[in-house]
Amino acid sequence: MTTQRLDIRAQINERKMTGYQWLLLVLCFMIVATDGIDVAIMGFLAPGITKEWGISKAAFGVVMSAAPIGLALGALLVGPMSDRFGRKKLLLGSVFLFGVFNLLCAFAENTTQLSLLRFLTGLGLGAAMPSTTTLLSEYVPERSRSMLLATMFTGFNLGSALVGFGAAAILPEHGWRAVLIVGGAIPLVCLPLYILLIPESARFLVARNASPDRIARTLRRVVGSEIATGTTFTISEPAVPGKQPVRTLLSTGYRGMTLALWATYFMGLLVIYLLSGWLPTLIKDAGLPIERAANLTALFQLGGTVGALVVGYCMDRFAPHRVIGVAYVTGAVFIVLLASGSVMSSMFAAYVLLAGFCMSGAQTGLNAFAPQCYPTLVRATGVSWMLGIGRFGSITGSMAGGLLLSIGWSFSAVIAILAIPATVAAISIVSTKRAQLRAVTA
Repeated sequence: MTTQRLDIRAQINERKMTGYQWLLLVLCFMIVATDGIDVAIMGFLAPGITKEWGISKAAFGVVMSAAPIGLALGALLVGPMSDRFGRKKLLLGSVFLFGVFNLLCAFAENTTQLSLLRFLTGLGLGAAMPSTTTLLSEYVPERSRSMLLATMFTGFNLGSALVGFGAAAILPEHGWRAVLIVGGAIPLVCLPLYILLIPESARFLVARNASPDRIARTLRRVVGSEIATGTTFTISEPAVPGKQPVRTLLSTGYRGMTLALWATYFMGLLVIYLLSGWLPTLIKDAGLPIERAANLTALFQLGGTVGALVVGYCMDRFAPHRVIGVAYVTGAVFIVLLASGSVMSSMFAAYVLLAGFCMSGAQTGLNAFAPQCYPTLVRATGVSWMLGIGRFGSITGSMAGGLLLSIGWSFSAVIAILAIPATVAAISIVSTKRAQLRAVTA
């Protein structure tokens, strides 16, 4: 009897998206949205907490930086674990962790407790993003992968925006603790749904020599393939040098691309975290009520939602690294315009929206771009280490905002300086050689 060999990568690329693949997109979108809620939540609560506890903005910067530190460590840890144990286990565990610890943040009584709980929340958050990115990238056709991943990542921007509108509605009547309770409960309520419906990656199962029967069952469930008994499975990818995933990222064929991705992500997150984390406080200090400050800041995330879709669409049709670079440069322009205008100006809201469109759009595009740069055996490590190393940019942005404000920098000066890292991000991603990207494309 002749044994049939089936290439999973080709099988997914040659078929139309099934209903289950669209469902997987929706489930990953939901996880990323709750991730966005929990990441952005403290920026909207900072004015109320600092007032209640009588602490300075600089002191609260420690709380603001705690979750990004956890995010960085969580991302660095989860990649190698996901490449060894599977995408699904790490994803479900991360959702549980960030839901529980964000819920517990509502009961903190001082900055020490809140910082510790935010750090633990960050560990879960750091594990969620690379797991969803890797899992979805391995189940969607390459011809539309950037657009579909960008669509998933709009969940992050949407979640960050929704928490702004939610905070504006909840804070005046119920206070900041109620906002944290709602933010922590949402992922926990959704967790049983994820356990039931999210599959393991078929490409991961092949890479780890799982039984053909298990691979066949998984593939039938997701892509609706008719698979003959006795079929064996392959994935057409380049060989991976060595057995240490992290070392592979810095091997000769991958080093330049890896360093460019790390630098770009670092600079992009520095800009986004300083803006989203401190913009509500900056606007409030300029004389507007906190409800108005929260709504204005939410426009940054809404702009990013639309920008992600536009950038993803363009990435599937043009050189993706150039598309991302153009978005970062344009974002730098709108940041300068934002800094040069008054909070009271009629154009201020438009500049916030457009800066979010470009910066968050570019950052989301980078998230969609990274998985295609690495083969299955190191894909989760490649994505998670980009996210982890880049998270130190978010830590820098969170702490720098408090420091610059405490030493008396003006609103316009704090915002204007962000045009520099935005431009550096553009240069870093464009510097990646296209030929090198082709050689390691998954």
